Amino acid sequence: MQDNMILGAFMVPHPPLIIPEVGRGEERKIQDTIDAYHEVGRRIGELRPETIVLLSPHQVMYADYFHISPGGRAKGDFGQFGAGRVRIETDYDTEFVENLCKLAEAGGILAGTAGERGKQLDHGTMVPLYFVNQYWKEYRLVRIGLSGLALTTHYELGRRIRETAEVLERRIVLIASGDLSHRLKADGPYGFRQEGPEYDRRIMQVMEKGTFGELLEFPEDFCEKAGECGHRSFTIMAGALDRLGVEAQGLSYEGTFGVGYGICAYRIQGKDRERNFKDQYVEKERKRILEQRAREDAYVQLARKTVEAYVSAGKKIRIPEGLPREMTERRAGVFVSIKKEGRLRGCIGTIQAVQGSIADEIIENAVSAAVCDPRFSPVEPEELDKLVITVDVLGDTEKIASPDMLDVKRYGVVVTKGYKRGLLLPNLEGVDTVDEQIAIAKRKAGIGEDEAAGLERFEVVRHY
Repeated sequence: MQDNMILGAFMVPHPPLIIPEVGRGEERKIQDTIDAYHEVGRRIGELRPETIVLLSPHQVMYADYFHISPGGRAKGDFGQFGAGRVRIETDYDTEFVENLCKLAEAGGILAGTAGERGKQLDHGTMVPLYFVNQYWKEYRLVRIGLSGLALTTHYELGRRIRETAEVLERRIVLIASGDLSHRLKADGPYGFRQEGPEYDRRIMQVMEKGTFGELLEFPEDFCEKAGECGHRSFTIMAGALDRLGVEAQGLSYEGTFGVGYGICAYRIQGKDRERNFKDQYVEKERKRILEQRAREDAYVQLARKTVEAYVSAGKKIRIPEGLPREMTERRAGVFVSIKKEGRLRGCIGTIQAVQGSIADEIIENAVSAAVCDPRFSPVEPEELDKLVITVDVLGDTEKIASPDMLDVKRYGVVVTKGYKRGLLLPNLEGVDTVDEQIAIAKRKAGIGEDEAAGLERFEVVRHY
């Protein structure tokens, strides 16, 4: 087995209009991006890789699974962009795909060739290959989609890509295809949000310096508000470069059309064991969670003990002695929320008291949040030391006449239409306006966005 089979790596965007037959002159407005793309193509031509591993956000994407394109050959064209005569054809590296699937499975990563929805190449793949093919065609392709899994899992898949290259002694280049924010301008495709320019500024700093550990620290809600599409591609690439020294170079950045296009190149500089970014991040998170646990109050401690006992042994605990009287003598609605790596892992609650006490309510809802939330698979024992738990104790609801009586930070909202009823807690990450709060509560209740609904508000005491 040889090391350092990765010859180089590149971060690139994929705007279809950069293709002259699509842009019809508009592409000249992003000439810096075009010039940088040709530089990427020239460098790949000089590296002469046997295989190109391309990570595309527009490949089929699943919430809990990485799809790797199967088969021996694929093709596509730009017909949906009015340029059907521009075609891309490529051979797949089937041996690499087979070995990558095995190594991913061995590492507990859900990835494989099942679930293909279309054999045609996507534009996230074709735009980069359009430029690469002008300088080098003697390669085979591995095309990998993204997933809704945690960023650390994307990083870990990158490690498996590198491992596959080393096992097969395959000389590869990585291409992380992805636009940056789509919310840079009011007249852009998704309008303007302040998170858009902020994301692009931050991501370009990270990628131009090659400080890939910071990729894992971008909050999910921040990325969503920014409207980015390439962050997970970049993170997989970072994982493939784990423990390798890189010479990072930013080649271009433009946001002409309200979408960020960034191009960076990475030249491999041998081993560097200090660049084990996921390991560093995991250790940092472990210490943070331990410190947070030391500050947890009786409400959260009860929820955590409940989750740990039920997940480990399938047993629901009894109310322990020594709890504050309010927990054993008062009744109230309670929500238990579980997060892992900054992402929701389960949340179940009751609007009004169902059990005999707040403590009983916490125990019942903690079990449900851990193993019964239909949006997630049950929490596994190996996850327990990575969980962050909060408990919200709800006050009484009161009917209100209009949204003007809401405050997204102070009040939760209940929407009602007939038998349909939905609730959203206050002060949630990513929910910044009353309109957003009501819209989400309506979706949870199955009430149409434009349908009139009764409103109630309530306050909560949040326990950490």
